[in-house]
Amino acid sequence: MKNFSIKDIYSNKVKINEKIKVYGWVRSKRDSKKGISFIDIFDGTCLLTLQAVAKSNLENYEKEIIKLTSGCSLVVTGNIIFSRRQEQKYELLIIKLKVLGLINNPDKYPISLKKHTFEYLRKFAHLRVRTKFFCAISKIRNVLFSTINNFLYKKNFTWVPTPIITGLNTEGSGAMFSVFSSNNDKAKKLSNFKNIFKNKNFLTVSGQLTLESYALALSKVYNFGPTFRSEDSNTKRHLSEFWMLEVEVAFFNLKKIVHLSKIFLKYITEHTLEKCIFEIEFLEKYFSKNIIKNLKNLINLDYVEIEYKDLIKLLNVLGKSISFGEDISLEQEKYVVNKHFCKPLIVKNFPKNLKAFYMRDNPDNVTVASMDIFLPNIGEVLGGSQREERLKILDNKLKKFNLGKDKYWWYRDLRKYGTVIHSGFGIGFERLLCYFTGIDNIRDASPFPKTLRKFYY
Repeated sequence: MKNFSIKDIYSNKVKINEKIKVYGWVRSKRDSKKGISFIDIFDGTCLLTLQAVAKSNLENYEKEIIKLTSGCSLVVTGNIIFSRRQEQKYELLIIKLKVLGLINNPDKYPISLKKHTFEYLRKFAHLRVRTKFFCAISKIRNVLFSTINNFLYKKNFTWVPTPIITGLNTEGSGAMFSVFSSNNDKAKKLSNFKNIFKNKNFLTVSGQLTLESYALALSKVYNFGPTFRSEDSNTKRHLSEFWMLEVEVAFFNLKKIVHLSKIFLKYITEHTLEKCIFEIEFLEKYFSKNIIKNLKNLINLDYVEIEYKDLIKLLNVLGKSISFGEDISLEQEKYVVNKHFCKPLIVKNFPKNLKAFYMRDNPDNVTVASMDIFLPNIGEVLGGSQREERLKILDNKLKKFNLGKDKYWWYRDLRKYGTVIHSGFGIGFERLLCYFTGIDNIRDASPFPKTLRKFYY
């Protein structure tokens, strides 16, 4: 007798009347007046449940089976048959049922069958994956992650794990978490903590600078890992801890990195949509409309490319007052993408004052060779630039941003020893996942979300 998953059963890997064993948890149970219990079992391998039929002649029916509630774990042995119910294809006639784990105080079980708000479920991130919604999100997240790595592998990129603890301030801002240690588990005051490193260290906001060093030897590299931001921002779009993909390519100018970004987005969208169509259809049916349409548009539609200065003029014509040198707000992003272009939008060559020190100065000495990609409904999802490869200009930028040469001596070496043009882009994984799933709040895209003032794990 073989063990089968619920996904195996619905993938037609089990023969009718075959005796099998299935492990899982109770989604729901109803008892008939005829002494029969119908148990919906899930095991996380797919969104579907398997109805298992338990008759009262089973030896532990009165003692255990009748007491089963949502969340209980079990292993059932029985025969697969075609179901008489139209909404399901198969069911399992139970020969033996063994209870593995009961629910203590079922009335207090947080993931009961009643409908819960997302805000409520965030308090139970360790349990919310038991719902169909978060099961679907987890499946899509996994495929999207694998598809991204597969694309880069096929394009001959080398994965490089960049430092998580670092002394570098990549973005040139102060929004970083400091790293300290303490030998006192009960320490409550900052004075009880000490810096175990010689110099100040932080949790990384980006691995880009160290990634550049490998790009200038291996040509095509990427990093995919956790990053941290300590901005005092408590919006639906920001997390204190999130995952970021960073791609870096030697000998690429801005035009080439824009082209690569478009190919990348189209590839991962097409393959994730194909592999997760069942999960995406479920989310579209019950939670968010037009997910599939938006994803197909990302595959099929041409991207609009526009200069920052021209976008500013356009926004003013459209009645959205903004001056050159100002950052584009989320409301302006969504308006111009959703209402005006109705296509993915690439904005290029932003003013220097809006971007980080490592971006290459354009000949106008006002803008830098940069680009952001905006998608409908979500706004900016990908940002990139050509990097400043000229040592003299880089030194001036370090001075302007109050970043000492001594700390960036090795970064300057990259410009001293065989410097070349190179470019890259970064993309927030959770924000990208929001686009693929229709999630409105980024806290629901992260398995264990960490935001300022709300820290459950």
